[in-house]
Amino acid sequence: MPETITALAPGRVNIIGDHTDYTGGLVLPMAIHLATTIQGVRGGAEVRLRSADEPDEAVVPIDVADPTEIEPMWGRYVAGVVKALGPRSGFTGTVTTTVPIGAGLSSSAAFEVALALALGAEGSPLELAQLCQRAENEATGVPTGIMDQLASAAGVEGSALLIDCHALSVEPVTLPPELEVVVVHSGQPRTLATSAYTERALQLREAEAIVGPLRLISTVADLAPIKDRTVFRRARHVVTENSRVRQFVSALRTLSGPELHQELAALMAAGQRSLHGDFENSTPTVEACIERLLSIPGVVAARMTGGGWGGCIVALTHPGALKEGWVVEPSSGARVLAEPL
Repeated sequence: MPETITALAPGRVNIIGDHTDYTGGLVLPMAIHLATTIQGVRGGAEVRLRSADEPDEAVVPIDVADPTEIEPMWGRYVAGVVKALGPRSGFTGTVTTTVPIGAGLSSSAAFEVALALALGAEGSPLELAQLCQRAENEATGVPTGIMDQLASAAGVEGSALLIDCHALSVEPVTLPPELEVVVVHSGQPRTLATSAYTERALQLREAEAIVGPLRLISTVADLAPIKDRTVFRRARHVVTENSRVRQFVSALRTLSGPELHQELAALMAAGQRSLHGDFENSTPTVEACIERLLSIPGVVAARMTGGGWGGCIVALTHPGALKEGWVVEPSSGARVLAEPL
């Protein structure tokens, strides 16, 4: 009887450092306890998956040539992983998830990483993340960075992850134990493929063609050669956001109590203003949700998380301050379970 394989990969919430990863910048996500699980058996010449969240089965041959031709749409993520990995045999199984879909918590990355492991992917968390990043880029045509897949693959229980997306280094960072991390859906669904994500990525490439790698720029004054004001503002967001990640991590390591809380709140608020004004990937619905959350006693800080154009808000709160959303805990990374669920 074929061995049952069970692979699990967590979603992630990004605390600060949005739209910096695909320019090789800094991010501070954490893997969360909400996860995607794939269970089944290997064998055959096709990958066949059923999902509790999708009406139609995904069927992908292991020699798939073009993931974008696969139907249903969710099968394209399957095909992206299959093509990137090139498994020796197929797989038949089921997909279940506790990661909210289309909320900015990397449900797609969790799915890709879990599937790659179920299909037999080996190597380091970084290698697994790089494979799944290629899979998503090919499946969707969206030039996403590596943050989502690497956070899912390399998660550390109890810690956020300072990721340098150029050096591809991962450094655990302890979060203040007196604060909860709470994720609240704004009420506006979003998908990267239908957002202006690709346009923003192209604008940042245009900026880098003028001033060089944005990850190496430390002051906004160095962006002066960029004459197009829209491109300038996109680049300014990245430069200032990288700085905010550095300051955020420094605060976590050197401050405590109310002083720490005030600094984290100021940095998250500044990041949200930059996303709204310079990067223009916030929405009135998102802004209203953040304003409402910040008016609740015990909410220290709040900002958009994920790609933007809807999705979720991440808040730092005193325990029990919010009676909505998900209290998320820093989780260990993706893994194949020793015993089937």
